[in-house]
Amino acid sequence: QVQLVESGGGLVQAGGSLRLSCAASGSIFSSSAMAWYRQAPGKQRELVAVVTSSGNTNYADSVKGRFTISRNNAVNTVLLQMNSLKPEDTAVYYCYHVAQNYWGQGTQVTVSS
Repeated sequence: QVQLVESGGGLVQAGGSLRLSCAASGSIFSSSAMAWYRQAPGKQRELVAVVTSSGNTNYADSVKGRFTISRNNAVNTVLLQMNSLKPEDTAVYYCYHVAQNYWGQGTQVTVSS
């Protein structure tokens, strides 16, 4: 059974940084793409960034140049480094295991202006 545990959310001022972490267990991690999504109040969940099993990455236009996704297969972890945060980045951020179609519980990120 897949388990995804996210951490690292919180409250930060605009221009600040946060790093989200997602620890995966109970699944084949290294062979699956992993992604971060976010959902702001009243909006649909949207893709933020994805990293393939081989380490290739892709980003939403709104976060390009500010966010970096990475993975460490040795410890089954995927990270999202978020810099130059903006109030519009405020959302619940979810880790997603692509192969297992499984979501983490989400972590709140709030950026104050």
